Amino acid sequence: MVHTLESRARLGGIYVSLGLFALIFAFPFYYVFVLASWSNIYSNPPHVVFGSDLMVNIRALLTQVPFHVNFFNSLMIAVISTIGTIFFCTMAGYAFAKFEFKGKKPIMLFVLATMAIPPFLNIIPFFKMMVAFGWYQTWLPLIVPTLANAFGIFLMTQFLESSIPSDLLSAARIDGLNEFQILLYVVFPLAKPGIAILGTVTFIGSWNNFVSALIMLPNPKTSTIPVALSSLFVRSDGNFGGLMAGTAIALFPLLIAFSFFSKKIISNLTAGSLKA
Repeated sequence: MVHTLESRARLGGIYVSLGLFALIFAFPFYYVFVLASWSNIYSNPPHVVFGSDLMVNIRALLTQVPFHVNFFNSLMIAVISTIGTIFFCTMAGYAFAKFEFKGKKPIMLFVLATMAIPPFLNIIPFFKMMVAFGWYQTWLPLIVPTLANAFGIFLMTQFLESSIPSDLLSAARIDGLNEFQILLYVVFPLAKPGIAILGTVTFIGSWNNFVSALIMLPNPKTSTIPVALSSLFVRSDGNFGGLMAGTAIALFPLLIAFSFFSKKIISNLTAGSLKA
C-alpha cells in the first residue's frame, strides 16, 4: 500500500512537472496570438487576454505589405523543399545505408564535413552562382540547394541502416522488384518515422529562411513572409499590431506541420521497421 502511494505521488509529480514545462513553452505562442488582437501592444500591465482589434490589425497588415503573396510564396517554397528533400535525402540515405561501393566512406565523410562550414561563409559565392545560373529573384535558390543537404542524408542513412533489415530488401529483389521500386514500395513506407522528423525540420527551416530569401528575393512585394515582416518592422511607426497579426498568421503552418508529423516523430522512438 505504501509503495502504491509512493508510486502515485511520484507519477503525479512527473505529470505536474511536465504540465509546468508545457505551459512555459506554450506561453510565447499564446502571447503572440494575444498581442495580435490588440492595436497597441504596449501597455502596463501587459495584455494577457485577447482583445478586439484582430481584424483591424489584419487590415493594416494587408495594406502595408502584400501578405497574401508572401504567404503563398513561403508555403509553396516550403512544401516543394520538404517533398524534394525527403525524396532525395531518403534515396541518398538508402544508397549509403544498404549498398557497398568504392569511395563510400570518403564521400560520407565529405558530406559530414560540409556541415562544419559556417553558412555565412557561403553567402558571396552562393550569390554569384545563383546570378550566373540566372536564378536570381526566383524560387530556385531557396529550393534546389537544400534538396540533398548533409543533415538529411546523414539522418536518413542512420535511420535506414538500423530500421530496415537487409533480408527484407533481398526478399523484395527475389520477388522481382528493381531498386527504384524497392525504394518506393518498401523503403519509403518503412521509413515514415525518419521521414516525419526530416520533413518537420525541413519545413520549419524553409519557412523561417530569412537570409537566403533576403538575398535572392529582396523585394518584399515578391518575397517570403520573413522578409515581408522584417520590412514591416523597419517601416513601423510604433504601431506593431499589424506586425503581430502577421507573425501570428505565420505560426499557423508551423503548428499544423508539427501536429501532422508529431505522431510519426514519437513513434520513431519506439517503433522498429517490422511489427509482430
